[in-house]
Amino acid sequence: MKGVEMDLGISGKRALVCASSKGLGLGCARALAEAGVNLVMNARNSEALEASADRIRRDYGVQVSTVAADVATQDGQSEVLAAIVAADILVNNAGGPPPGMWTDWTRDDFIKALDANMLTPIAFMKALLPGMMERGWGRVVNITSQSVKSPIPILGLSNSARAGLTGYVAGTSRQVASRGVTINNLQPGIHATDRAISLDTGVSEDKGISMEEAKSLRCSTIPAGRYGTIEEFGAACAFLCSQHAGYIVGQNILLDGGSVNSTM
Repeated sequence: MKGVEMDLGISGKRALVCASSKGLGLGCARALAEAGVNLVMNARNSEALEASADRIRRDYGVQVSTVAADVATQDGQSEVLAAIVAADILVNNAGGPPPGMWTDWTRDDFIKALDANMLTPIAFMKALLPGMMERGWGRVVNITSQSVKSPIPILGLSNSARAGLTGYVAGTSRQVASRGVTINNLQPGIHATDRAISLDTGVSEDKGISMEEAKSLRCSTIPAGRYGTIEEFGAACAFLCSQHAGYIVGQNILLDGGSVNSTM
């Protein structure tokens, strides 16, 4: 019997997807577009952003607006918000801060991490949640990291900022749920993105091994035995944004191939 695709029930909705020219953000944008959602896409690199937006328009026939801006700045946030007056769906995403050790980081390093990975998503939620609540429907998905549940020593800046966002969502999500608005966090492990290439390059150089060997070494630590894809990550995001996910509130969902060894 031929399978029937699930109708997510969000065709015609309007979504803001941050940092969506490539990687996990692009996976989310494409999955939402496939469900019929019109998009405002954001990224810092205009060329990559326009290329991804054009491909989505061709593939799915939805309306796509683009805003090339750094959303970690107030000016960038204002530019993006001006393009998405009424959003039904918000996908917060930003690259993580650089790795290092606890002895390396200054106050300024922490402020930059907080601006990008905690305060920016909070700013977008504060701006867009009231409209969602007034209309009686809304979805927010924050892309955080598996490091929130299982801290990674060299990513202390990310651990700290994303954990702060998680705490904010835990309280806020329960204050808006009665108005038909849900907020949840997706916690990715390693996926086949530029970030994975960067990490594998570092291991390759440190250990004097090939990129293939570095990837194989990392995959051996993942129970699924492979990296995730942006397509499956996007599908999870789209489901959380769907009409079927209205009873999922304030959750932190791992997409890590089983890397975090935890019962709860």
